[in-house]
Order: sequence, then structure tokens, then C-alpha cells
Amino acid sequence: MVSIDHVAHKILTYFPYVLVLIDIRFQGGKCGKDGSVDNHMEMGKKLLAAGQLADALSHFHAAVDIDPQNYMAYYRRATVFLAMGKSKSALPDLSRVIELKPDFTSARLQRGNLLLKQGKLDEAESDFKKVLKSNPSDKEEKEAQSQLTKSDEIQRLVAQSRRSFDDKDYVTAAAQLDTVIETCIWDVTSREMRAECFIQMGEMGKAISDLKAASKLKNDNTQAFYKLSTIYYNLGDHEMSLSEVRECLKLDPDHKQCYSHYKQVKKLNKQIQAAEEYIQEQRYEDAVSKYEAVITTEPNVQHFLLLAKERICHALTQAQQASRAISVCSEVLKSNPVNVNVLKDRAEAYLQDEQYEEAVKDYETAAKHSEGDRHIKEGLERAQRLLKQSQKRDYYKILGVKRTAQKKEIIRAYRKLAQQWHPDNFQDPEEKKKAEKKFIDIAQAKEVLTDPEMRTKFDHGEDPMDPESQQGHHHHHFHGFQGFNPFGSGPFNFKFNFN
Repeated sequence: MVSIDHVAHKILTYFPYVLVLIDIRFQGGKCGKDGSVDNHMEMGKKLLAAGQLADALSHFHAAVDIDPQNYMAYYRRATVFLAMGKSKSALPDLSRVIELKPDFTSARLQRGNLLLKQGKLDEAESDFKKVLKSNPSDKEEKEAQSQLTKSDEIQRLVAQSRRSFDDKDYVTAAAQLDTVIETCIWDVTSREMRAECFIQMGEMGKAISDLKAASKLKNDNTQAFYKLSTIYYNLGDHEMSLSEVRECLKLDPDHKQCYSHYKQVKKLNKQIQAAEEYIQEQRYEDAVSKYEAVITTEPNVQHFLLLAKERICHALTQAQQASRAISVCSEVLKSNPVNVNVLKDRAEAYLQDEQYEEAVKDYETAAKHSEGDRHIKEGLERAQRLLKQSQKRDYYKILGVKRTAQKKEIIRAYRKLAQQWHPDNFQDPEEKKKAEKKFIDIAQAKEVLTDPEMRTKFDHGEDPMDPESQQGHHHHHFHGFQGFNPFGSGPFNFKFNFN
């Protein structure tokens, strides 16, 4: 729903334009001796009334070119500029009107209003006072008196805000400047001072908004672009920082502060882009090295430090370097315990390191702060399965190999353990019984881990040798003691495939 204040503001914004249209309707004003000026003026007036502003502007341009002394041509062109929101272009035309016809109160009132919006309070007050001394209409007199009173109040607030700012009372200064800027909406000085208040208050978003406005209101505002660039830089937004500092250098290629800052931001931006490209290309060690270079380039801005470590954490996780990844991820989480991306990466690293309980905790924390994330949900389910599985049988641990072990390594470990735990090696009944169980576990581990399908199931938390986890699924049956003993003849005959 549109607020009453917003509607009132819109009406006040266009009120001067309406006054000018009314004035145009009733102004007789001579347009010069040249008949073509009259034609342009008449066509321009009709097009303006019809809202065809660009076409109307063309006719008033032509009228001014033909007769540079025609004050009404300037006045009507100023009206079009105002309707188009081009107040900077309207102001010189209104000044020219007043120069040609000093008693033209409508033009002087219009100029006073524009000067007030620009924060040029002394000049605005001068125009309003002259309107009051020039036999204005009742409506003009009322508006001039109202604007003069408002200007006096703004003068008082500007002085108060400067005192508050000098006293480092930035909250009070910002509140006072709020009221100033409500009227002086194009006042660059007030906006820049309020931006500095916001910077000191830590409200960077509001500071950015004021500085962006200031950079547009003043054509050569290199300082606004420099401040914008440094704010974005300290917020960790290297791309926006680079964009703003380039705008500064467009205005002044020799600007020392901007050029020095540009070199720093460009170097950092290049390093980050290269690191991200390495990650996309799965060149994870190169990415780690490049992000370590980022930390060297900018060790003092916390945002870049955390960004670099976050991405190093991710790259190390992807490279299956679990212990290094866990260490770096944990550093980031000390500063930001709810960083979802880092929680996901550390959880994955914990899984790689077979720390299943820790992985479950990280995924659960991540899920609280990112509801509906499919990857988190799937990761948590996998971690829970692996945790449950680890509390039963872990075929990797049985053979003493890593989860990344190749088939040859698995078979080699199996042969060594099978020879060690063959039941024929034990005479004591209890020891033989223990060896039998161990021997079966070793054989089952080898069978699961050398079969790609069974190993995939196991890696996803499903035990192909567990009837409970295989309910409703096709599964392998392990046939234990059959055939001959590959270690020689004896009372205990087992048959296992060693290939």
C-alpha cells in the first residue's frame, strides 16, 4: 500500500511543474520577431502538454538557437528539463530567464526550489526573499514564505549536525542529516557527511547508498568512488571494489589513492579468479597454493582471510586430504560457527577420516541453518549409515586398509591376514574358535571390497553381508568352509579365492 507521505512527496515534487504549465497557458510573452520562433514555441507547448517531452525539447532548443534573448524559450525549455528529471540542465536556463527578465517571479521561485534541493541554502534564501519583494501572486507569496522558513530551519540543522559530527556523536549527526536530506535531496555535502557517520557506526550498507548518490550528483566525485571501493574491499567484495576504483581512475587516471588501491585490488582479484578456475578444473593443490597467496597479499582484511581459508578447506576436502581439510575448516568455524559451506566440507572430510560421529554433528548443524538443502540431507543420511555400520563390521578396518585402497592392495592385505589367522595355525580350542571367526571376517572383507558393486553398497552404509540390511534386496551369500585348504592338508579345510 502506498503511504500518504510518499504520495505527498510525489505531489510536492511535481507541483512546480504543474505551476509552470499553468503559467505557460496564461503567459502572453513575446517570442521574437521571427515567425519560426513562434512556430517552435507553439509546437513545443503542445507537445509538452501531450507529454511528448523529447519532441517538445527539440522545438525549444530550436527557439533558443534562433532567438537567444527570448526568455520564454529558456523558461519553457527549463520546464521540459524538470519534467524529465534533469534539474542540472534546468538550472542554467532558469538563471538565464532571470538575467533577461529579473521580475519573472515564477522562474525565480523555481530556481530557489532547485537551489534548496541542492543544499545551496544562502542562494535559495536570496531567491525566496526577492520573490517576496517583487509583488508576487498570493500563491507565489505563500510558497516563497514557506520555503524561506524551511530553509532557515535547514540552516540550523546543518550547523547542529556539523557540531555533532565534530564531537564524534555520529548517531545524532546522522539523525539530523536525515532531516536535512529529506529537503535537500541533491545536497552532496550532507550525503557525504552522513555516509561518514554510517561508516563510523559500522552501517556500511547505508554508507554505500549515500556515496553512490553522491557520486552521481557530483560529476567529478573521485573521493566518493574511492571510499566506495575501500568499503567494498573491507567487506570482502573484491569485484565491486575493483569496479568502483576503476570509475575513480576514469575521472582522474593520476589519482594517487585510487591508483595505489587499484593495483592492490587487481592483484587480489586476479589471484581469487585463478584459484576458482583451478577448483573448477579439479586442480586442487594449485587452488590451495593460490589461495595461500591471497592470504599473503591481504593478511589484514578478515573477510578475505576467511574466504581464502574457506576455499582451501573445500579444495582439500575435494582432494581427499582429510586431516589438512579438517584443520583448516575448523579455523574458519571458530570465527563463523554457522558457515554452512564449511560445515558441509568438514563433515565430508570427517567421513573420509572415518570420524562418523563428528560428521553427523556437522551435517546436523548445517541442516539447522540451511533447511531444504538436498546435499546436506543426503550427506547426513550417509554419515548416519556409516556410523551405524562402523559400530558393526568395518571391512576396511578388518583388512587394515584405507577406504581409498586399490584392489591389489586389498588382496595383498587379505593374503597376509589369511595366512596369519588360518585356523590350522591354532591348537587351543578357544584360540581356534577365535581364529575361525577372524578368518571368516577376513574372507568376507576381501569378497566385499574386491567386488565393485558390493564395495559401492558398503561405502554408502549398506553391509552386503548383513541379512538385516539386505532385506528386500538381492545380496551375496558367503559360502565359508568348502573344498581344500590352500595352506596344506589338515583337518580344517577352507576354500578361498586368492585372485
